[in-house]
Amino acid sequence: MNLQVVYCNHQTAGLDVREKLAFSSKEQLEEAYSILKKSYPETEMVVISTCNRVELYTATQEPETGPSHQELAKFFSEFHHVPVSDFFEDFLERTGPDAVRHLFQVASSLDSMVLGEPQIVNQVKEAYQRATENALCGPLTHALFQQAIRVSARVRTETMLAEGRVSIASVAVGTFGKSIFERFDDKTVLVIGAGEMAEETLTYLKDEGVKKIVVVNRSLENAQKLAVKVGGEARPFDVLDDCLAEADVIVSTTGASQPIVDVERFQRVLKKIGNKTFFILDLGAPRDFTPAVGQINDNIFLFDIDNLEATCEKNRRARQKEVEKALTIIDEETERFMHGVYHRATGPIIKQLREQWHDVREQEVDKLFSKLSHLDEKDQELIKRSIEQIVNKLLHPPLEVLRQEAREGTPHGLLDALKHLFHIRD
Repeated sequence: MNLQVVYCNHQTAGLDVREKLAFSSKEQLEEAYSILKKSYPETEMVVISTCNRVELYTATQEPETGPSHQELAKFFSEFHHVPVSDFFEDFLERTGPDAVRHLFQVASSLDSMVLGEPQIVNQVKEAYQRATENALCGPLTHALFQQAIRVSARVRTETMLAEGRVSIASVAVGTFGKSIFERFDDKTVLVIGAGEMAEETLTYLKDEGVKKIVVVNRSLENAQKLAVKVGGEARPFDVLDDCLAEADVIVSTTGASQPIVDVERFQRVLKKIGNKTFFILDLGAPRDFTPAVGQINDNIFLFDIDNLEATCEKNRRARQKEVEKALTIIDEETERFMHGVYHRATGPIIKQLREQWHDVREQEVDKLFSKLSHLDEKDQELIKRSIEQIVNKLLHPPLEVLRQEAREGTPHGLLDALKHLFHIRD
């Protein structure tokens, strides 16, 4: 098996790069899967696309059948109409055990902007489910992603990474929001979008005393569902400007492909109401607000996902001991997973080699006994046993070396040599 991941995340690329490569809707992702499936029909694939990362995992039986790093970069370039030169330096690649370790770190939230945040494992589950629905998963990706989910649970159980503020929403409200407003019970909150991130952010705002919540979404039905959950009011998308004017706190999580609020639009809102303090939390990827909105005046505090990075780094340093525990767990689980992969790779070869030599032995013994018809049953059994022992002794050294390589690392070189020497087919 050949495993690879190509990716960019908040550590390797700015939001301006990530938002260009993200898959902002289920339909867009399904279109991408359709193209990839036609281009690489023998390759297993899973895409993880969130506000903080875009990752594509691939697995193949043979290296020559799968896409290269450069080919996948070209796919992203053509699909999103972005020149490769705009992102290739930030578009990294890992293979083999490093790819496994990377996914385990992602699922366990060691690679997240907010260390220990629980949302990422749900995003990994959803990505795996969508790939399965699109018939892009196979034996290795099934095993890999199921193990990643189990590793995440083990890290959460055996470390304290999830203690305290661990999600982007909780850090945004608890750190940035409280630096702007002393109280929230007299504030009007506008939520643009009705997804999981919006709901989570509202949970923290309600904990701070928020009473008035307005939910706006392109699908009024989805806005109504969220409004019922949080005790808010749903409004249609075409009254967004009026809602912006009413709001003190704005949380935007739509994932639209282009900004929905630019400077011109927000200035029209300000003309209606004059200057007042706005706390705007843009959690969209791509961004929902043009960054220049935050520069209109000193009373507009606009934060996007990248603005959270410094606070999250403090979080990471404070939990360094827990990080080390988690990394030890992930190293153990990576080694265990790879041993399983190598065992599955060597098992069929060992079985075929034994069967092949067994057939040869049987053929030669039959020939011998046809020429020595005077031998009684007891003598024949002794000869059979003796020849079987010779075959087993001849097989033992190469098979033992193969098992040892499987325990210690990739046995691909020896596997290929054995298949070539003994004409073994996959």
